[in-house]
Amino acid sequence: MKKVMMIVLTLVWLLAACTPTVTPAHSIATVIPTVVPTNSVVPTITFTPVSTFTAVSTPTSWPDLANIYDANKRLNHTVNLANAYGIWSNGEWSIMQEKYFNLISLAGFTAVRIPIEFSNHALNVAPYTIDPLFTNTVEWIVDTANHHGLVAIIDMHNYFSLMDDPTNQSERFLALWKQISEHYQSYPNSQVYFELLNEPTRGLNYMKWNDLLAKAIFIIRQTNPLRPIIVDNEATGDPSGTLSLQDLKLPDDPNLIASFHYYRPAQFTHQGADWIPGSHSWLGTTWDGTPQETAVIAYDFNLAASWAKSNKRPIFMGEFGALSTADHTSRVRWITAVRFAAEQNGFSWGYWDFCTKLPGFGVYDIDAQTWYFDLLSALIPINK
Repeated sequence: MKKVMMIVLTLVWLLAACTPTVTPAHSIATVIPTVVPTNSVVPTITFTPVSTFTAVSTPTSWPDLANIYDANKRLNHTVNLANAYGIWSNGEWSIMQEKYFNLISLAGFTAVRIPIEFSNHALNVAPYTIDPLFTNTVEWIVDTANHHGLVAIIDMHNYFSLMDDPTNQSERFLALWKQISEHYQSYPNSQVYFELLNEPTRGLNYMKWNDLLAKAIFIIRQTNPLRPIIVDNEATGDPSGTLSLQDLKLPDDPNLIASFHYYRPAQFTHQGADWIPGSHSWLGTTWDGTPQETAVIAYDFNLAASWAKSNKRPIFMGEFGALSTADHTSRVRWITAVRFAAEQNGFSWGYWDFCTKLPGFGVYDIDAQTWYFDLLSALIPINK
């Protein structure tokens, strides 16, 4: 069945374009802990494209969620719709075609994380009403993802004014979530998850974030008592994303999933990134999968796994990826290693991202209308 599903992945589709720029979604630092090398073995992934035919994904059944760990497992193979489907400040969508959801589902992904800038499509004064036309657009995306058997994560993304001025923006943030939660309250809990805020940072430190996230969860629970809610830890600038998990304090709610993002080492994953000063000096950095390099991943993920065990919470690694400015073979090695380590620790994951143009993180070539098959196989091995 896997071979049949993968056959369709070379189908050439016409029409569509992707946004040409990569919107920075990450704060990057370069601190790497001292670790003891291990003998971890990362599996080698290979893929040979085969002939094509037309197929359509079949929506999965949507059984009720047994518990929050079951809910998290349904995010095991997630792709971020980033600059492909991200609704940025101008409200435009670069890809507005159902065929891409079909391709994502056929590839073996189980969920899509949808970065949405609600803050740029709502009134700045009370009652902070979200633009109805914008709401309809988001609903179309959610419904289309669900139609193709994909869990839809509604991720509040790039709310920078909240992070710069949490005192004056918190009321608006809560009002936005009240509207979102009311709008989706009739959707099955197994099909739509909420993610409170992507990478809280700047003035929204962990103390203010812990207070605000509890208020947001309380509001959502008025209309969505059992909805899975993903909560990001504070983005401190640590590219491992795991260190600040220890500062995340979640309320006594059994339907929460904790999330961190992973981009270590930044010198490799973000070499040549235009939004990071000095990153062009990192060009040429490789990732060879040495015992020392894999030990860094093991160290970071052990921190997250220990926190998850102590706090009895499932973990979603909501973002990880490496820019195409890096050596391609190294990218395949690193993506394979990080994905493998996440699965070994019981973390679900979301790759960043679907189809940003070069230089970007995309696993799908929007110009050639085909997957980068070695990257795709690093994420979803054909023998899985």
